[in-house]
Amino acid sequence: MAKDNQFVNQIADIETDFPRWYTDVVLKTKLVDYGPVKGTMVIRPYGYAIWENIQRELDARFKATGHQNAYFPLLIPYSFMTREAEHVEGFAPEVAVVTVGGGEELAEPLVIRPTSETIIGEMYSKWLQSYRDLPILINQWANAVRWEKTTRPFLRTSEFLWQEGHTVHASEEEAMEETMKMLGVYKEFAETCLAIPVFTGRKTEKEKFAGAVATFGMEAMMHDGKSLQAGTSHYLGQNFAKAFDIQFLDKDGTHKYGYTTSWGVSTRLIGALIMAHGDARGLIIPPVVAPVQTVLIPIASKKEGVLEAVADLKAKLLAAGIRAETDVSDNSPGWKFNEWEMKGVPLRIELGPRDIEAGKFVLVRRDTHEKTEAPLENAAETVKKLLAEIQGNLLERAKKRKEERVVSATDIDGLLKGVEGGNFVKAGWCGCRECEDKIKEQTAASSRVIVEGETADTCVCCGKKAKHVVLFARAY
Repeated sequence: MAKDNQFVNQIADIETDFPRWYTDVVLKTKLVDYGPVKGTMVIRPYGYAIWENIQRELDARFKATGHQNAYFPLLIPYSFMTREAEHVEGFAPEVAVVTVGGGEELAEPLVIRPTSETIIGEMYSKWLQSYRDLPILINQWANAVRWEKTTRPFLRTSEFLWQEGHTVHASEEEAMEETMKMLGVYKEFAETCLAIPVFTGRKTEKEKFAGAVATFGMEAMMHDGKSLQAGTSHYLGQNFAKAFDIQFLDKDGTHKYGYTTSWGVSTRLIGALIMAHGDARGLIIPPVVAPVQTVLIPIASKKEGVLEAVADLKAKLLAAGIRAETDVSDNSPGWKFNEWEMKGVPLRIELGPRDIEAGKFVLVRRDTHEKTEAPLENAAETVKKLLAEIQGNLLERAKKRKEERVVSATDIDGLLKGVEGGNFVKAGWCGCRECEDKIKEQTAASSRVIVEGETADTCVCCGKKAKHVVLFARAY
């Protein structure tokens, strides 16, 4: 691809070096910087503003479904982690442990929160007494620490921000309903707010959350055809209830263990929207979560009345609830165009003396680069309508890629060819862990979700009768 403007020269070619493109974009647009501790990131104001918008949208959905926010401690007694055997085994390699506090060795080591099922389970065992206390529907916005070996900003870091919902129910049916409901909330959010269509379904035993009875995942297709696990919802059964004695007195006068769930998404969602929508010029941020929805660029700003007209237009946009910013720096208009395009602002507005005289302003879309003019009268309504069109177009483009880049395979060679071509691959699977491991070893593709409602004759690996159709992909 020809590097034909100042902007493109700043970042790697998205088609030939996607990993480098990603790193260039997140650093040059000032979303993040590297922290002083290996594997950590500093989320800069522009990046954090995206997270705040994600939080706002999700938090409203959680509360609308009856959940309340709370906060639980970052430090967890090490003994809590050992109560659920599968859980401690699954997280052991990633756990960071504190052994000294106040200059003295601690009587019991403390784990820095990798996830909160254990400490929340401990508290629920105290709070839950009767069936009248159920269901318990709590979410927390927090940070978590997992000592990752290979890191990349937003996608996999030693510390990240997230939300984790933890609920208790009287029956398996209610807990499963909660698990699937929250998976649905995530899917609707991803499509409505991030403009990312996703695959959802049950994870295999190999890929499920440590300590869960069943894990359901949300997988998003990135620009290069790899999958990103964008969220998970876990049915925990009574595993943690029994480990932490979460019991209640039921209507029949007997004590019973509750059924629990947990579900979460993280700052990884920012990585998802970068890799799903970005192009050769940098970021494209969906308007719903964009920190700046439109940037106003004054043209010939030293001419009388230009800055005043720009300020007046910005005030009208802000009053209409549009997140607008004005660039009045002394950089050239061309430099500003490139800079704000790289930052992914959905809509650019240009306003100069001729536009003011004609009673018009110029709009440039980030998604299509289409340039149009519109009357200054009713400008806010025009901008709102265009932002909605951009949001819809980004979703449709992502849907088209998702539909076009799913192929089927009946053998290992076909699966390998599919993922090497940047696709997700549907294939039959016998349900055997050995075959799942062999597929990963030979193709570098892992099972993402089990596809419900579809059947296959034979396993793509061993040729025996297939139990499931699975979506395989290389993943971040």
